[in-house]
Amino acid sequence: MTGLGLFNYWVVIFLMMVGFYTLIARGNLIKKIIGLNIFQTSVFILYISMGKITGATAPIFVTGAEPEFGYSNPIPHVLILTAIVVGVATSALGLSLVIRIKEAFGTIEEDEIEELSR
Repeated sequence: MTGLGLFNYWVVIFLMMVGFYTLIARGNLIKKIIGLNIFQTSVFILYISMGKITGATAPIFVTGAEPEFGYSNPIPHVLILTAIVVGVATSALGLSLVIRIKEAFGTIEEDEIEELSR
């Protein structure tokens, strides 16, 4: 495989590091949720990339026809659809918790919340 053949994996690594850095380096709770979503997206791309077989066809069986390169596995794609739904629900829950924290403390900055809770 050439470097261009591994491009999607480089994108996964880049997005994973951007999401992880945002999650760790930022004190704003909304930015942390966005970083977590970027990290999640990189994992989705990784699973979808592993599920794709170059030259393979969809697993639709036709009598008398045999694909040249085999069939692609649909399971990773189905699992990612489920993971996307769970990710959206998790993000919605996180954002609703941020709203409650803003109401209780008057801020969404992590260090200010820690200072106020002492």
